[in-house]
Amino acid sequence: MNDKYSDNKLDQLVAPSDWVNPTPQSRYHLVVIGGGPAGLVAAAGAAGLGAKVALIERHRLGGDCLIHGCVPSKALLKSARMAANVRDAKRFGIDFPDGMRVDFSAVMKRMRDVRLSLAPNDAAERFRGLGVDVFFGEGRFVGADTITVAGQSLRFRRAVIATGSRPTIPTISGLRENGFFTNETIFSLNELPKQLTVLGAGPIGCELAQAFARFGSRVTLIASGPTILPKEDPAAAKIVESAMQSEGVEILRNSRLDRIERTDNGAQLWLEPNIGVRGTEALMVAVGRTPNVDSLDLNKARIEFDPRDGVIVDDHFRTSNHRIFAAGDVCSKFKFTHAADAMARIVLQNALFPGRGKGSSLVIPRCTYTDPEIGTVGLTEAEARDRNIAVDVLIEELSHNDRAVLDGDTEGFAKVLLKRGTDRIIGATIVASNAGDMLNELTLAMTAKLGLSTLAKTIHPYPTQAEVIKRLADQFQRRRLTPTVKKWFARWFAWT
Repeated sequence: MNDKYSDNKLDQLVAPSDWVNPTPQSRYHLVVIGGGPAGLVAAAGAAGLGAKVALIERHRLGGDCLIHGCVPSKALLKSARMAANVRDAKRFGIDFPDGMRVDFSAVMKRMRDVRLSLAPNDAAERFRGLGVDVFFGEGRFVGADTITVAGQSLRFRRAVIATGSRPTIPTISGLRENGFFTNETIFSLNELPKQLTVLGAGPIGCELAQAFARFGSRVTLIASGPTILPKEDPAAAKIVESAMQSEGVEILRNSRLDRIERTDNGAQLWLEPNIGVRGTEALMVAVGRTPNVDSLDLNKARIEFDPRDGVIVDDHFRTSNHRIFAAGDVCSKFKFTHAADAMARIVLQNALFPGRGKGSSLVIPRCTYTDPEIGTVGLTEAEARDRNIAVDVLIEELSHNDRAVLDGDTEGFAKVLLKRGTDRIIGATIVASNAGDMLNELTLAMTAKLGLSTLAKTIHPYPTQAEVIKRLADQFQRRRLTPTVKKWFARWFAWT
């Protein structure tokens, strides 16, 4: 199976070239605009309940997640981690005397094949089989209860805007003229660039910078601030930064790309302040996301929006037109597939029934899939300070965890923030090889309003890295052993 076959087969599943849009029904219970994670969950859920549902997608079903987001990036990161493991094998008594070679074209082929294997879940034919009327084309509102697509008008009782987001492209002299990659185009590569410069030190930039360095590119990461991953716990970001630097990633902090010029020797990047000129073979831009609102004619549906922040919604994900809701990247600061899924479920409850589900009730974790990973849920210490929330902080280093020592993964920690004087968890950060999986226990505790003392009663299999959570709970229990309590215990044991 070659790459062209995989890509063509993918398109035939999620954007069939011979697709004929159906004849619209007189009125739909729900029209969904956008076939990414939020839109697909909303459409499938509503149809499963028996509602008349239409789904509009202008490009390919699956959205950013399937085509050029979570799915291809995590497939690529798995290959990169395998390469790193082989290079590190001698530390564990395993030697490869002939060295190691990365076949980048085979890496990319695997990524495309894996993506194709998941595409049937988002296929147009599958959704038609679920009872959804699937329309391909540009959706535009023409009134408070009507949207047009491919020359046809669809009337609705309720609608959901789930059009997602796209990479933000900064205004930099020479950028467009000299070419660049984003997450929407980087996965089209078949040859490994010898030199890659990544503009932006957020999750996408850091994940791919580390991956390409592991494949063998000389990677430079340009961070606009003093550290990478500025939204994360500074100590956590520092561990990841050190790991990336140890693998050859050059990190330029407090830097700005002023302009790009093309010479006979390739692209020349003019960096400020006082960094000078750097050459590069390839440039990737990863400086943020922009909501897709500009082509919807939202004004005609009386929907308030902001070009940078997206569709404005209340806590029930209702827009200023109470017939119309929004979910996912287009309306939220949480630009994650799992967040879009959760929002869509609340929208179904509120749009189709007299529901009062609230976005503020969601506990949304996040994970940056570098190596080690950073998993975060709730508040960081900085966010707690900004909100004037007094907290108790507990930290457990992985170097004290037996499994981490056995695995050779001792660089990391688990941290929980408790509301001062209680065991109520208001935030947590884990830095570990599989932090995203380890975080789930703390996310569940916050969702179910279980205190850290409850986790102290939870038995973890030994040895696992997740035992750091149990040790955090043990720390909390020991803190309760105040001098006064110790005095009473002393009297008890003296008496008995």
